[in-house]
Amino acid sequence: MALSFNPEDLPVLGLDSHLPAVDAGRIAPASIRLRFGAPPEWEPEIRTENKIVERTPAPASVLIPIVLRDDPTVLLTQRTDHLHDHPSQISFPGGRTDPGDADAIATALREAEEEIGLGAEWIEVLGDLPIYTTSTGFIVTPVVGLVRPGFALRPDPFEVAEVFEVPLAWLMNPANHQRHAIETGGVRREFFSLPWPGTGADGRPRRYFIWGATAAMLRNLYRFLSA
Repeated sequence: MALSFNPEDLPVLGLDSHLPAVDAGRIAPASIRLRFGAPPEWEPEIRTENKIVERTPAPASVLIPIVLRDDPTVLLTQRTDHLHDHPSQISFPGGRTDPGDADAIATALREAEEEIGLGAEWIEVLGDLPIYTTSTGFIVTPVVGLVRPGFALRPDPFEVAEVFEVPLAWLMNPANHQRHAIETGGVRREFFSLPWPGTGADGRPRRYFIWGATAAMLRNLYRFLSA
């Protein structure tokens, strides 16, 4: 559904530069594997958004793909502008659970294959983060995986406008986490944004405005890796 506001136009209420970035050693692949193998005691910062539509809750999964570059990155997509749910927004590969999916991991892997052509053979699944409920009624399991380089993507042009990568170290630095709030229909909505100053497919500088559920899940990943 289309938004009644432009999140990029909202004022920044604060930055979290007082919080430490995740140490470089903790975002190394071996350290991330160990963290998921023996998770610490921690609490996600955000579990749910205030509801803005009435609909039957729908289970879904996304894949948080950490690509094993020399400096690890997170692979993200920009959705096409004609989709009914979250048009034009930046997201992880993912979607609704199908009846034939064995579990949340199966949903995330299937959706990654269907949306961007990233096959399961490239992905080492580490585990998942706590369930996140969106304002539009999706009950999302974020599945975290390490992605071996060498893959060739085939984005579905109906769903995906662009695929790009953002350095994990940048995403895990709260100095880049902006806070916003808006009240619509009598409901106050607070959210994070992570405006990534990247480069578009045409080679020109471009700001990718990561916000909403995607930013919240990245914030929870920050809390998990820094706990």
